[in-house]
Amino acid sequence: MSTSPIFPAPPPATAPIRQSGRGRQSRATPALASLPILPKYYDALFQAHGEQHWWPGQTPFEVIVGAILVQNTNWQNAARAIANLRRAKLLTPAALETVPQAKLARLIRSSGYFRQKARKLKAFVNFLRTEHRGSLTHMFRTPTANLREQLLSIHGIGPETADSILLYAGNHPVFVVDAYTRRILQRHGLATGKESYEEIRGLFEKSLPNDPQLFNEFHALIVHTGKNFCRTRAPLCSQCALRALLPHPVEGSR
Repeated sequence: MSTSPIFPAPPPATAPIRQSGRGRQSRATPALASLPILPKYYDALFQAHGEQHWWPGQTPFEVIVGAILVQNTNWQNAARAIANLRRAKLLTPAALETVPQAKLARLIRSSGYFRQKARKLKAFVNFLRTEHRGSLTHMFRTPTANLREQLLSIHGIGPETADSILLYAGNHPVFVVDAYTRRILQRHGLATGKESYEEIRGLFEKSLPNDPQLFNEFHALIVHTGKNFCRTRAPLCSQCALRALLPHPVEGSR
């Protein structure tokens, strides 16, 4: 599978973000307005790891399919399902809408919850045809807030999936929040764990330039960090690019 970025990143997303002013940012749990320290987190991660070329996909539609298939599983399992669909020549909206649902479910079995995900894929392509004449170009011309509301009305598409579709397939300026994002914020004392998805998303969008490429790169760097360093068990804090920003040692870290 190609890992080339679908939308080449402009300079703001491929260089560190610099903050003006002096002094250390507060580490107190935010009052859910903004987090001015977030650019420092981006700087540290980007300088350590560089561009992540995420989300992997050959077409915007493949990215959308991947965003649905990766729900409640890892990317390797979703990628195997996508490879099956590609071999079966089913990675187009029209092909997915006409294939029997039982056959579709068999092809995506590796992604888990395959019967439910087959229904979700069918629901999306039906929405695309009925609301946007089957055209992703038409769909992504819809203003971000309106399109997000439409996506959330589709069976099986929640906020994280909708925002992944908007950002990674449509280049809309939304920040994707996942478990890695929450884990890092909580360990760094920037969130309590009680915040809603929308509150966390708002924190990022209010604290960073309104740049979809920046949101793309930052979230990809967070995923990389959560998988490889800020792990649920035995986190590698001493090796993490964010170690200097950690307010206190994490129990069980190395």
